Amino acid sequence: MSAPEQRPKADTAAGVALAACAADIVEIGAFRGRASELASRARELGVSLPPLGRIAGACGGLVLAVRPDRWLLILPPARPGASALRMQGLCGEAGAAIELSSGLAALKVAGAQAREVMKRGCRLDLAPAAFPAGSAAACAMAQVAVILAALPAGLLLLTPATTARHLREWLAASARPFGFYGAADVTVTALSGDRLA
Repeated sequence: MSAPEQRPKADTAAGVALAACAADIVEIGAFRGRASELASRARELGVSLPPLGRIAGACGGLVLAVRPDRWLLILPPARPGASALRMQGLCGEAGAAIELSSGLAALKVAGAQAREVMKRGCRLDLAPAAFPAGSAAACAMAQVAVILAALPAGLLLLTPATTARHLREWLAASARPFGFYGAADVTVTALSGDRLA
């Protein structure tokens, strides 16, 4: 029996680490012509809705803006439906909240070579100058729809649950030459603890 391999820390490793993140994922969207009302209501409740293409910390998690007048909230897991109900309260009559937790999987890719690996299957310019921490975008990666968010200590990927396995396998195979390792699962609290500029 051989000794288990020592794994370096995910955020400081020279290779590429891939970790799952259990999360409630809720989309809130403004009704036609009511985006400013929704943003104002959210501000009153202490939630800042970022502009298109950006992310922000809120509600103990993250808020991503990758579509006009719509925001994805990545929240710590709660009992089924509780996060969506809470976000519908935030929207009031200015918008609607949609539960997406079972439809999307969240992954964190970290390490010094993470962007190098990911750009092999993505048409976005993932250079730090073009896609700095605090950026978010919807795109395709390895022929799979993904939403990317750049955190100070890695990248968050959201992908349909039906294609998550394919994306994980593609990332593992693509990262192997760079020193791939599976990391321990991360929490939404740890993701939102990454301070965004």
